[in-house]
Amino acid sequence: MLSVRNLHVSVEGKEILRGVSLDVRPGEVVALMGPNGSGKSTLAFALMGHPNVRVTSGTATYQGRDLLTLKPEERAKLGLFLSFQYPHEIPGVSLSQMLRTAVGGRTGTLPPVREFLATLDAKLKLLKMDPSFAERNVNEGFSGGEKKRAEILQLAVLQPTLAILDETDSGLDVDALRTVAEGLQTIKRERPEMAALLITHYERFLDFLPPDRVLVMKEGRIVTEGTQELADRIQREGYERV
Repeated sequence: MLSVRNLHVSVEGKEILRGVSLDVRPGEVVALMGPNGSGKSTLAFALMGHPNVRVTSGTATYQGRDLLTLKPEERAKLGLFLSFQYPHEIPGVSLSQMLRTAVGGRTGTLPPVREFLATLDAKLKLLKMDPSFAERNVNEGFSGGEKKRAEILQLAVLQPTLAILDETDSGLDVDALRTVAEGLQTIKRERPEMAALLITHYERFLDFLPPDRVLVMKEGRIVTEGTQELADRIQREGYERV
């Protein structure tokens, strides 16, 4: 589904990614771990086409298409989704309004209100969320856990084929962590073909959402690959020894 080869990326003239290569297959859950400053978020932004991130060499293809030639909105329409580490507030715009507009942007046609609200209600029930949640302004006054749950609702409604989750577990307590992971598992059961690239620091998150593979990034490169056992070892020994 996603194939990245020898990707080099700079931010404000400084090289951050120094030859990243990785694959994500349909239906796979791949965890990307690494210490602060290793380039994990930069990779996510490069894949989504962030304007401040400059790809200097290498390739990235998605379902056979050259990802790097596409605008961010074109990548989203292809089925890429990015969950932010620090989601922004959008005062005056409800989650339901934003999601209806986003669905229309992806499909090319704004869905009828009644049809969309029925879909939204079904996703809220699927994720065991109160219907009133969707009528709140996007992230305005939300706790950290609520912001992350809002991202999971967006993921459920937009139905991407590849979800890139940039430290969705950041700042969450154990209960909120479990809630977010259960939401992701619910979506995966409904859409097993969806792949996910989980960018995380914390092995605990992977206890709730076991990955098929674990990649470790350091100093802008993928330095090792393994299974859940690798994440467990990182938890015990730290990145330096691994």
